[in-house]
Amino acid sequence: MASTGRLHGPVHPGTWIRGITVKQPHAECIVAGAKTIENRPRPWSWRGWLLLHAGQSIDRPALRLPLVARTIRGRELATGAVIGVARLTGCHQDPAGSPPCTPWAESGAWHLELADVHALTLPISARGQLGPWKPTEELVAQVLQQVPDLRP
Repeated sequence: MASTGRLHGPVHPGTWIRGITVKQPHAECIVAGAKTIENRPRPWSWRGWLLLHAGQSIDRPALRLPLVARTIRGRELATGAVIGVARLTGCHQDPAGSPPCTPWAESGAWHLELADVHALTLPISARGQLGPWKPTEELVAQVLQQVPDLRP
């Protein structure tokens, strides 16, 4: 197992970090720090660091939403790449009939609560998948070059 030199001993990334694939422009809204939740159809039990992977496709109708348009104005929408890192701190569903927890929340969806977002200066080309996925040691090493203080 590889060691980054920044961590105490070898720590396999599969034990402390996962990836999440999010369509653009939603991924960029998270990296910008505006979107603090990600809507999902099922709850996630994972808590901890997530690589924010921008999927290959772009949700074109979302580009016209004022909340999204204001957030991404002037920002590049990388696809097929890890563009940031965030900590998944919780997962909840808004109670029926209550107002949404944030303007980004979809009614009936599970809301992944994201904090401590770090944007990568250079997107890292990578393949994602549905659900939380385990990144390779090589991919985590590339992320650690840009976010060296990231810790398990």
